[in-house]
Amino acid sequence: MIDDTLIFTPDDVDLSRSPLRRSLDAGTYVLGAFNPGLTRLPGGNLLLMVRVAEALTQPVVDGHARAIRWTPAGYVLDRYPLDGIEMDDPRTFRLRESRPRLSGLTSLSWLLPVEISGDGRSVVKVHYDKAIEPSASFMALGIEDARISLIGGAWYMTVCAVSDERQCTALYRSVNGLDYRCEGIVLDHQNKDMCLFEGKVGGKFMALTRPLGEAWFAPPPDSPYTGGPAIQLAQSPDALHWKPLDAPGLRARRGTSTNTRMGGGTPPVLTPQGWLMLYHGVEQRAAIGAYRTFWALLDRDDPTVVLRQEDGAPLLEEFPALTDGIGERRYLPAPVVFTTGIADAGDTYIVASGEADLACRISQISKARFD
Repeated sequence: MIDDTLIFTPDDVDLSRSPLRRSLDAGTYVLGAFNPGLTRLPGGNLLLMVRVAEALTQPVVDGHARAIRWTPAGYVLDRYPLDGIEMDDPRTFRLRESRPRLSGLTSLSWLLPVEISGDGRSVVKVHYDKAIEPSASFMALGIEDARISLIGGAWYMTVCAVSDERQCTALYRSVNGLDYRCEGIVLDHQNKDMCLFEGKVGGKFMALTRPLGEAWFAPPPDSPYTGGPAIQLAQSPDALHWKPLDAPGLRARRGTSTNTRMGGGTPPVLTPQGWLMLYHGVEQRAAIGAYRTFWALLDRDDPTVVLRQEDGAPLLEEFPALTDGIGERRYLPAPVVFTTGIADAGDTYIVASGEADLACRISQISKARFD
């Protein structure tokens, strides 16, 4: 049995303390407070690194759509003529007739550290003074979807950084789990959902990656795989310089609901059976797919060996009753749960997810579920 609760919602964010308030002269609201990285702090409490997607209350002014962008001098608004854009996803818009396809974001995301109790049941403190906002041109359109791994006494946090320059993965490091320093880009264009293993393999850092692109090739007709975006593996001597492994990682299989894409969810954690990883699989539904959480076990010494892949019935899927109290804030037409963190709690795992791209969900899952 899984025990679920919403631990943090858009209503819990005090936008008067948002980093955007220092320079942005426009009204905003919290589109979502979701997809939280998760780790345990030295004192025993847990830390959620919450993605706050801040959107304009007036996104359209004088026939133009507006978008927020960070600059070294402060946050500014870019304007795009309405007759030159298309929108079928409330999170993004597309520039008509652009080649290659160019998109814009309807919100800008920053990261808010939220300290919760060690059992994951209550909020202890919201650390606005330690919020993480864009700080370089490669993250000018926001920082998204943190994953945190405790390795060798230090905390390593990966984020997706978004800009017109590139979509890339940046690394932050902390010596206390709460104060993070940006170490720069570690994976380049369109490589998302990087999750560092919570521990080294063969003396090296190991990570899940998920390269994207516009060209994918069909697998043989008798292949068990569907083709398309998959979870790959990379290793590093220092967490800064990464080499992709030659062997493939985890791939979507025919006959499952993962028919659009898949990607890493939680940092892999070591169990007696091997490396446990929770990941997301997406089923095509209109413009936005249905996101669910599945799990797999990788060999402890050679993670390219998949010991078990549970991609039939999902481990987690959206639980609509959780968001009944904030239902008027929903903006996605498809069901979404996006799992981003895991912490050991004795006989259970505490699992953190984004629910409906709206709020932070905590699931208490018995370890026996993975036997």
